[in-house]
Amino acid sequence: MSQVQRYSDAVTTGRVGEERDRVVFEYALLRVVPCLERGECVNAGIIVYAQEQAFLAARWDLDEARLSALAPEVDVEGVRRSLESVAVMCRGGAQAGAAGRERPGQRFRWLTAPRSTIVQPGPIHGGLTEDPEIEVERLLERLVR
Repeated sequence: MSQVQRYSDAVTTGRVGEERDRVVFEYALLRVVPCLERGECVNAGIIVYAQEQAFLAARWDLDEARLSALAPEVDVEGVRRSLESVAVMCRGGAQAGAAGRERPGQRFRWLTAPRSTIVQPGPIHGGLTEDPEIEVERLLERLVR
């Protein structure tokens, strides 16, 4: 066997005697920025992408009280629709329109491109995970809730 392995084939070691296969993933926060001039934001969701598994998912949990305290005039229902549209785009398929036919990586890059709208993606970060689906929930709990 060759001493050179693909990065995605590498096995990382956890606790002594325990080996776990991990995959590379990328993620970005979804932030609600009600007033671009002020730059204040509320973390509202997460997008996770794992190329090796063609995995792309978004979850959101909008703290409406926090958002209303920051910007009482904000259209909360409009923000909810924007966040849900990101989740639909991640799932792909006919509901996501023409972009839903694109590969997960293309949709992730489009969703995480900088924009000046009320729902904005944060910077892209990366890591290793055993299960991207679990990672979505872990990051949502850690960074949003």
